[in-house]
Amino acid sequence: MQQTAVPVAERGREAASAASPAGVAPKPEALKIDEISPLAAASSPEAEAFRKEIIRVGRKLWERQYVDGCGGNISVRLGSRYVLCTPTMLSKGDLEPADICLSDLDGNILAGDRSRTSELLLHLEIYKASPQAQAVVHCHPPYATAFAVTGATPPNGLITEYELFIGPAAVAPYETTGTRAFAETVRPFVKDHNTILLTNHGIVCWSDTVMHAEWLVEIFETCCKTYLLAQQIGKPLSFIPENKIREILALKRRLGFPDARLHDAAVPAEGTSAELERLVEQVTARLEDRN
Repeated sequence: MQQTAVPVAERGREAASAASPAGVAPKPEALKIDEISPLAAASSPEAEAFRKEIIRVGRKLWERQYVDGCGGNISVRLGSRYVLCTPTMLSKGDLEPADICLSDLDGNILAGDRSRTSELLLHLEIYKASPQAQAVVHCHPPYATAFAVTGATPPNGLITEYELFIGPAAVAPYETTGTRAFAETVRPFVKDHNTILLTNHGIVCWSDTVMHAEWLVEIFETCCKTYLLAQQIGKPLSFIPENKIREILALKRRLGFPDARLHDAAVPAEGTSAELERLVEQVTARLEDRN
């Protein structure tokens, strides 16, 4: 199965279709980062750019009320050996560059004055399960968390953006937060799902950038809210026709987006029509514009 996150603009259509489940080739900057010391990596231009993105996304989460108190956490890969992550006990609306920690893939802090988030193990489990996961956002948006406390997800087939960028979300069983057992609850779902509900807790999303992972949070939260509002109207829900769902899945396969339904033999293995090529180009252009 094709398994990548939302492609960055630079990759475009060709790179998305070429990604394989075995992993992705290291980028030149990743190789460079891997060759220097942890302290040098932590002060590199790449790390500084990631810190700015984490801070920007942290403020978005706080402003949209997707996190409260010191809740939620954000991380991003730095090369193949390191991870930058938010600290524990700090509001995501108050992050400063010096607050962002550098960790290895075992959760050991290598640089930074603050203690790393207690839920970093959750992020690391995702990175280990999917080489395509380059950034992880965990938070507690109210509508998504409402579904999490019921152990359910909104139905599929209602909203195009949800079908294209997320598809079926998974529900991980409850475990005590911050423990290794908690982190391991997501392991069975990471390959086929970029969005996972954490029972009685919140949501975690992975993608190729911190910003794209936060987009997935927004899309899922909007879907949950819209579904609950639609039920209050008292009219039957209008579902996307099955043949159109198959078209969306063919587009997702072509773009390399994860979706458990892509295992279905009824989904076209190759998308070669001119219409599908046009849709691929449109989606890629939208991602470029939103960057």
